[in-house]
Amino acid sequence: MKILSFLSLSTFLLVATSALHAETSARLDPNALTLLKRMSATLSQAKSFTFYTDSILEMPCATGQFITVVSKGFVAVQRPNKIRAIYEGDAHAFDFFYDGSSVMAAAPREQVYSTTKAPDTIDEMLTGLRKEIGIHFHIAPLLFSNSYEHLTRNLQSAVIIGPSFVNGVPCDHLAFRSPGVNWELWIASGKNALPYRLAATFTDKPNLPRKLIDLSGWNLHPWLRGSLFSLKHPKAFQEIPFTAIVKDVRQEASQQATQGARH
Repeated sequence: MKILSFLSLSTFLLVATSALHAETSARLDPNALTLLKRMSATLSQAKSFTFYTDSILEMPCATGQFITVVSKGFVAVQRPNKIRAIYEGDAHAFDFFYDGSSVMAAAPREQVYSTTKAPDTIDEMLTGLRKEIGIHFHIAPLLFSNSYEHLTRNLQSAVIIGPSFVNGVPCDHLAFRSPGVNWELWIASGKNALPYRLAATFTDKPNLPRKLIDLSGWNLHPWLRGSLFSLKHPKAFQEIPFTAIVKDVRQEASQQATQGARH
C-alpha cells in the first residue's frame, strides 16, 4: 500500500512537472523568439551605432500618486568598449562616458562629476555598473554583445501581438513576461530589425510603475570621434564620489516630481 501510494505520488509529480513544462513552452512563441533573435543579431553585428530616445516615466511623488516625467536622450556605442549617453528632460540631466578603462558621469545642473575604473568590455562594465554602483539603464539589455541572451534570461512568456507602426515605421509588436517585469518591444519589420519602442511595467514595485521609451534616428554606420567617449574634467565642476552623483541625480528627479505635483 505504501509502495502504491509512493508510486502514485511520483506519477502525479512527474505528470505535473511535464504539464508545467508544456505550459511554459506553449507561452514561449518560437516566432516571437525568432524576431527577438533577429533584432539581437542586428545590434550585435553593428560595430558601432547611435540612436535617440524619448522616454516617459511614471514616478511616485509626495501626494501618493504617480506623475509623468518626460526626458530625451542620445546614445552612441562603439564595440567592444565604448559608450556615450546624454540625458536631459523634466527630472534630470545626466552625461555618461565609458572609454574602455573608466566610467565617468557628470551632472551639469549640479556642476559635479565622478569617475571610476571599469572593465574593458561593454558587457562586463554594464553588469558591474548595476551591481556595484547602482546605475541601470533601461536600454542596457540592447547594448550587450548578445542582447538575446540577456532578454530571454528567466523568460516566462513571449507572444506576438501583431503588426503596428511606431512613428511611421512598420513594426512587429511583441510582449514578454519576466520575473518582476512585463515588457514589450516594437521591432522594425524591414531589413534592419531594430527596436523602435520599449515599454515596461515593473510588477515587483508598488503601484506597478511603467516606462515607455521610443528609439529613433538609428545609424548603424556612424563616424564617432574618440573624444566623444571621454569626459574632459570641467574646471567649474567639483569631483565627488560616484555613488554621490547617482544619489544627487535621483534626489533631484524625486524633488522635481514632487514640486511639479504641487503646482
